[in-house]
Amino acid sequence: MATILEESGFNPDADLKVVGTNPVKHDGLDKVLGRAKFGADAYLPGMLYGKILRSPHAHAIIKSIDTSKAEALPGVKAVITSADFPEIPQGTGWGDMSRNTIAREKALFDGHPVAAVAATSEQVAKRACKLVEVEYEVLPHVIDVEDAMAEGAPILHDYMRTKGDENALDVPTNVCEKMVSKLGDVAVGFEAADCVVEHEFDSKPMHQGYIEPQGCIADYSEDGLVEVWTCTQAPFVYRDRLSAVLKIDAAKINVQQSELGGGFGGKTGFYAEPLAIILSKKASAPVKMTLTRAEVFRGTGPVSGTKSRIKMGCTKDGKITAAEADLYFQTGPYTGSMYFNAPNAMFTRYELENVYIEAYEVVSNRPKVNSFRAPCVPQIVFGVEGIIDEMAKKVGMDPIDFRLKNAAKEGHTTIYGDTWGPVGFIETLEAAKETDHYKTPVKDGEGRGISCGFWFNRGGETSSTMTLAPDGTVTIATGTADVAGSRISIAMMAAEELGISVDKVRVRMADTNSLGFNRVTAGSRTTFSVGMVVVDNARKCITELCRRAANIWGVAEEEVVYEDGQVKPASSNVGDFEPMSVGEITSKTTMTNGAIVSSSSMNVTGAGPGFGVNIVDLKVDEGTGRVDVLRWTVVQDAGKAIHPVQVEGQLQGAAIQGMGWALNEEYIYTDEGKLDNPGFLDYRMPVASDAPMVDCKIVEIPNPKHPFGLRGVGEVPVVPTMAAVGNAITDAIGIRPTSLPMSPPKLLKLIEERDAG
Repeated sequence: MATILEESGFNPDADLKVVGTNPVKHDGLDKVLGRAKFGADAYLPGMLYGKILRSPHAHAIIKSIDTSKAEALPGVKAVITSADFPEIPQGTGWGDMSRNTIAREKALFDGHPVAAVAATSEQVAKRACKLVEVEYEVLPHVIDVEDAMAEGAPILHDYMRTKGDENALDVPTNVCEKMVSKLGDVAVGFEAADCVVEHEFDSKPMHQGYIEPQGCIADYSEDGLVEVWTCTQAPFVYRDRLSAVLKIDAAKINVQQSELGGGFGGKTGFYAEPLAIILSKKASAPVKMTLTRAEVFRGTGPVSGTKSRIKMGCTKDGKITAAEADLYFQTGPYTGSMYFNAPNAMFTRYELENVYIEAYEVVSNRPKVNSFRAPCVPQIVFGVEGIIDEMAKKVGMDPIDFRLKNAAKEGHTTIYGDTWGPVGFIETLEAAKETDHYKTPVKDGEGRGISCGFWFNRGGETSSTMTLAPDGTVTIATGTADVAGSRISIAMMAAEELGISVDKVRVRMADTNSLGFNRVTAGSRTTFSVGMVVVDNARKCITELCRRAANIWGVAEEEVVYEDGQVKPASSNVGDFEPMSVGEITSKTTMTNGAIVSSSSMNVTGAGPGFGVNIVDLKVDEGTGRVDVLRWTVVQDAGKAIHPVQVEGQLQGAAIQGMGWALNEEYIYTDEGKLDNPGFLDYRMPVASDAPMVDCKIVEIPNPKHPFGLRGVGEVPVVPTMAAVGNAITDAIGIRPTSLPMSPPKLLKLIEERDAG
């Protein structure tokens, strides 16, 4: 008999008819045909166009701003500076957010907004920006982590002191915060080790690379109500942050989501929206702002650049005895890198008893960083999995067997305090070992790399409503953005629970006036969390359907049951009644009893951790340093793949993103602190001709805390990517790269060092 957990109703033996299939995405045709409406596609009557004047300096005091010439230009309706924003003290969370939106005392990076213009056309707005006169006092700047921490480095904020470091001096610093994580005694662990490997690693910031630049329209009405149409992963978070930064009641702000042309975490923070609102208020007209690609690179958040030292030890039979690390994360001019993810996740797939990690967040004159799939973790796992691979070779073990020997399993207590239920790391490693890719010998002149990744997966505040129409169709309103096609998965879970066709279910993204608070779409939380809420909604609707059917038949509610989309008598003793479908019940009762509508709002918990393994084959041209990736296999535990093709798309997309980050992608700055490659011509992202075919193997070890056993899949697959490429390069050329990206000049230098002995 199947075990059914009371918390979720998960049934491992359930006969699923919709979940696990691959129906066509309901929103797919509109996107393919170009009819879907993205952030820049909205228009309002009387709309103005906004443009931003950005600092040309990496670090400069703003001595004065004269907007008179810009205001006099025909067609200009409003010009704003920081003086038009509420005063919020610097050094506070909201104060930093306000200053990141528009510079006040100082410009802190190349591209920092200092003024904005609204005009009757983009051309007029651009001309007006050139007429704004800004007097700067240019200051010394600092770009990279090591330089920002060096003695005598230029200080960005006189008020900054290091939080979390009781030994820190009471003097200005660029180190925002220190975090220490530990288990056991690393000295004892290293004493027990037969093999110790230690390296230093570094990585440069890279951009999420979403296709769609940020775009929004803001309309500030005469009665103080604000409507915002924008491409965002976080409509409710945007609303609340806009409320705090602009000092407008949250109830007066309505954020409406557009379709999202990619985000990957990069659209969790706002950029143009506050400027557009203040311009609209000043001009008494709607204002549209769309960033150019150069503005996206110069003014929005890349991922954190890092410097790290990682040391691990193991016994001669391959048991890891200790691990320690020093980690440094560049965060841009303000805190917010989510650097704490790295110490919590970097070793957290292995059974380690002795761990010590010191992590630091450091400001510098770059754009404030933003999230990217598994923020701050992949660039550190690059080092960890490189050392794991090296230890396996030193003790003569197969790299997967080495990882299997140390793999965490059910009952493991993590460094951040969680004790795991069922997890699929061992099964994922075993599946990787059985792939045709791993069983195929490596060809001469090529290299193969193995790497593993972990991500916590998240839950959080989630709200939705479900409405049954008189014809039996279902509409679901959700406040989470559809970043990667989640609407079809949500519709599938609702259809499965209701026992109806998925074609009868439609999911729409609601505005912030329509639902209770929803957390940001990030952290691999959306399908998991919304699934929990939608199943709860469906069960409430089923209860009401049964109640109405019982009334129609004149029997007690406990004498009817709901099965396969119909209400039926619970037994032949109840009466000879024909089963009624959802449509039959709603059509008979909506006009008399009202619509069947359910709502659910909860702080969802129980997200199951996820694990993945990458296998990469590649070839290095030792004359040029060019790397050609030849074969890539991703193995990941999805718990339950709701829509398997969608899951494969997540895995394949992560592989190619990780390949770009591993081999080419980085922000390059001039000596003056200017971004030197703010466009896709010079910022080298992979194109179709670079990408190998990516094979996927989905493992399904159910998470029993979800009704369908699913785990989040969005973050895990990018975590092992760069390490897999790095390990394959090491296998190919015989020397380990320790700096990201592993670009041709760096690899040529390594090859020269190898050849020089």
